[in-house]
Amino acid sequence: MVGNTPNILLIHCHDLGRYLGCYGQDIDTPNIDALADDGVLFENHYATAPQCSPSRGSLMTGRYPHVNGLMGLAHEDWALHPNERTMPEYLKQSGYSTHLFGLQHITDHLDRLGYEHIHSGGNLSPAVSPAIHEINRARNIAETIDVFFEKDTFEEPFFASIGFFETHRRQDNGLYGFTDTEYEAADPAEIEPLPYLPDEPGIREDIAAMHGMIQAIDDAVGTITIALEAAGCADETLVIFTTEHGIAFPRAKGSCYDPGIEAALVIRYPGIIDGGQRCDDLVSNVDILPTLLDLLGKAIPEEIEGQSFLPLLTEEMYYPRDNLFAEMTWHDTYNPMRAIRTDQYKYIRNFWHLPSIYLTNDVFKSKAGREVHEQLQSGRRPYEELYDLEKDPYEQTNLVDDPQYEHVRDQLRGRLVRWMRHTSDPLLEGPVPPADYEELLPRI
Repeated sequence: MVGNTPNILLIHCHDLGRYLGCYGQDIDTPNIDALADDGVLFENHYATAPQCSPSRGSLMTGRYPHVNGLMGLAHEDWALHPNERTMPEYLKQSGYSTHLFGLQHITDHLDRLGYEHIHSGGNLSPAVSPAIHEINRARNIAETIDVFFEKDTFEEPFFASIGFFETHRRQDNGLYGFTDTEYEAADPAEIEPLPYLPDEPGIREDIAAMHGMIQAIDDAVGTITIALEAAGCADETLVIFTTEHGIAFPRAKGSCYDPGIEAALVIRYPGIIDGGQRCDDLVSNVDILPTLLDLLGKAIPEEIEGQSFLPLLTEEMYYPRDNLFAEMTWHDTYNPMRAIRTDQYKYIRNFWHLPSIYLTNDVFKSKAGREVHEQLQSGRRPYEELYDLEKDPYEQTNLVDDPQYEHVRDQLRGRLVRWMRHTSDPLLEGPVPPADYEELLPRI
């Protein structure tokens, strides 16, 4: 398998987590489910950050946000360091033509990413530029892909990044939600509540509305896979469907609890990867780039911090991860935290005086956020959190001071600190200033 040069389609979207039928959620996603049936679904794939730009930056560089420089949102002046290399740059050096369709939200400067061909899309978050959601609707991007294959002018092997704006919340009359005449919401009375939140009407309404956006994503995936088959490329194309972090609800997006950092990952490569597999190994989104390089028979540069999981796909000897790391520093406010997750435990270190649960601006100003913000933000967050994920999968009971778990706490705390030191995490030196700190200095 090593040394193959398949075409590569990377399909990704906003704020979806694992809210898909193939991950056991109560929603019909037949086209994404079909990809999973024909390929491998990763049950325990997690993002390095519970927010957009930092997570996407890790996917594209194979490096953690505090290492590659993208510690906050790209439209808030955070940026990759000048020497960072991205997935399209690596693949271009391996002989690929590289294409961008739709959203990317890693930089406002598209030439920084190394794509040869930019077909459509925008740079900014839909929360900042409402027009972006129209340009990058899943339907519109899928139609552009369809035309791309119909023209039959593409050069193989090709790499195409395909980004949808859904399921990002949109602002409407002061609230952020998923409502839009383009999407058909489910019946709030019939949806299943989220197990880590109270069953309140506003939360149900938001989940039901989100269903319409998810169905639009699934329809677009169907359009793309049909176009790929019609072009005669399906058997020579590696398709990756993934998400950047968890859904935009309280205790999910913006938190290092599992609902915040969980991400879907489905990989299909006909004739090479056996279909119908479900892999429960711990995998991080920093691992995707080194896996692709490994597949192509390329050396993985030392600076890449992820590890290849290619052996999981080829049934060769694989040394599984003992743990993975996640982090957050800046979003719409300062929210510094670092986390380590094993198969059984989660340890989170918080580095600032913060409310018990942080809500990103779009979640705070939503129906779901209004239902629970007083309850979730009333107390002060502890500096350390420890959860036994086997006994407490929804991370409700903090065990950090429980004597029975003292050895677990100390072990995970030590691993986290060693990782921070090894990666020269700036939090070890003190608070991290905002990206526009130098602009603020003359006013202080």
